[in-house]
Amino acid sequence: MIPKKAVFWYGCANFQNFMINRQSESMLRPRFSPQAEVKQTPGGWRLWIPAGEAGSYRLAQLDDYASLPRSRFSSSGPASLSLRCRASQKNLPGTWGFGLWNDPFAFSLGLQGMAQRLPALPNACWFFHASPENHLAFHDHLAGSGFLAQSFRSPRIPAPLLALGLPGLALLFSRLLSRWLRTVAGQIIKEDSRSLEVDVTGWHTYQFSWRKSGVIFSVDGSGVFESPISPVGPLGLVIWIDNQYAAWRPGGEVGMGTLKQQEAGWLEIVDLKTSW
Repeated sequence: MIPKKAVFWYGCANFQNFMINRQSESMLRPRFSPQAEVKQTPGGWRLWIPAGEAGSYRLAQLDDYASLPRSRFSSSGPASLSLRCRASQKNLPGTWGFGLWNDPFAFSLGLQGMAQRLPALPNACWFFHASPENHLAFHDHLAGSGFLAQSFRSPRIPAPLLALGLPGLALLFSRLLSRWLRTVAGQIIKEDSRSLEVDVTGWHTYQFSWRKSGVIFSVDGSGVFESPISPVGPLGLVIWIDNQYAAWRPGGEVGMGTLKQQEAGWLEIVDLKTSW
């Protein structure tokens, strides 16, 4: 069965594709679930998902990699990103954010114009918001939810070789073995993050600079975090909001699914600038 996040509805009938400032020829394209929207605004975009019950996945996303294999993602570093953003609520259910990643959890058979893709280990540098139901850290001293400046670095293990380890996911049903497996994952996946005290409902300028030596994050022109963890490229650009959660907690508990939204949620993005 293809995971929900591997199948998106393309809403490009009345949406112009935009070039962003980069050396790559990849296009930034909208993807969204039924009733969600990605709309052009003066100088940027508005990503909107409707209210609804748990059990239904809702997504609004812009990315530049849907039709590309990971080997052709747009940036291998060095790279920088700058944009202004505000969110509709401080504690939106699910996740939202923007930055660069390798889309590691995707599984695609190449349907609807998407590239064939198998899961991989995560590489990313981004601003990331996760509601409390999430726990997306492999190390106990790092926050697993909240609004974070975050970077991941993982070795590039060939997907077919990584697939040989999929039977080991059965260990997640035992908390003791799941806790041990999480420790092993934390030794393989290098991770760093900083919780940010930012009123995300107001306009702020977010920037990061990715170099071989690490990633430097700033908000409104002031440095907020400098990480020595530099991801392994190539990476693709993503801006998204959804109602999904995933958790692998220090005690070994594992959970994932979708969350109820009492009201619609949105992100507004303007002044997007990239360089790589």
